Amino acid sequence: MAETVTCSDDLDQLVDDFVEFMVARRSGSRNTADSYRRDLRRFTAFLRKRGVDDLEKVDKSCLFDYITLLRSGDITRGRISDSSFSRMLSSLRSFYHYLNRYRGIKNNPVRGIHSPKTSRAIPQFLNFEQMNELFDSFQLEDPAQLRNRAILETMYACGLRVSEVCGLRLGEVDLQERMLKVTGKGDKQRIVPFYRRLQEVLQRYLSESRPRFMKQEHGVLFVSQRGAPLTTRAVQQILKQAGIRAGLNQPLHPHMLRHSFATHMLDNGADLRSVQELLGHSSLSTTQIYTHVTMDRLKKSVDQAHPHAQEEEKASETASIRHFRD
Repeated sequence: MAETVTCSDDLDQLVDDFVEFMVARRSGSRNTADSYRRDLRRFTAFLRKRGVDDLEKVDKSCLFDYITLLRSGDITRGRISDSSFSRMLSSLRSFYHYLNRYRGIKNNPVRGIHSPKTSRAIPQFLNFEQMNELFDSFQLEDPAQLRNRAILETMYACGLRVSEVCGLRLGEVDLQERMLKVTGKGDKQRIVPFYRRLQEVLQRYLSESRPRFMKQEHGVLFVSQRGAPLTTRAVQQILKQAGIRAGLNQPLHPHMLRHSFATHMLDNGADLRSVQELLGHSSLSTTQIYTHVTMDRLKKSVDQAHPHAQEEEKASETASIRHFRD
């Protein structure tokens, strides 16, 4: 039976209750839940500014005013992308579904409001030479740099999300068989094999670095120099600094290592279904975005290597020379 909400209920407490409900139902990762919390706290702050303390009184007009502020960037850190806007609307839809079903709210101003159609951006990735430059920038005699190399190479070798590498536990790493058991979105688990070089790097990390950092055993694989489980923010900083040290003149983010893994696998002959399974994608269409990247590279290969393409290039050059002479 639905629990009825009164006007005196604290809006932020309702948001927290909803987020904890999501986590308990395992309907999203902790990172997703945190994003929803931020989105909805922004919404409740807007309502308080408008003097609205009863969610039954939020009408379409009020919601459209909020959406206008979102799109203009007035209540965010500048203008937001279509994908971010869609996620914020999704937060509101899920919140109101929860309120309607479990908290006695009858009003739903989000009903009938559609998200904008978004086109998927081509993933950013590093080429094979850049990956080697990144890994070669670490001095493995230094315990912290050895750990950092192990983290980034694990992400690249296995196509892991940053949350997945931070959540890896000792019991999920089989060095002898060279396998990882990875817990991904929605607590879905998958087995990912890895190559021998990563086996050697992880063995060195476990024998030389981790014992120096550990204060009390907690079972998480990658730890800070104080022995605490490493955070996603710390991994972002590790990658950023490694990119600068390697002389890669572009901003790096952890998901680029996952993109690089998928692109390099497809470039070297892996089939799409295998890459889908390794990445933990529930839908093949999600994995197919990487075929756009590899197709561009294949086109360049054809232009550079196919004899007919070379003949056409020579003919084009000859025509240009004649035109210049005339």
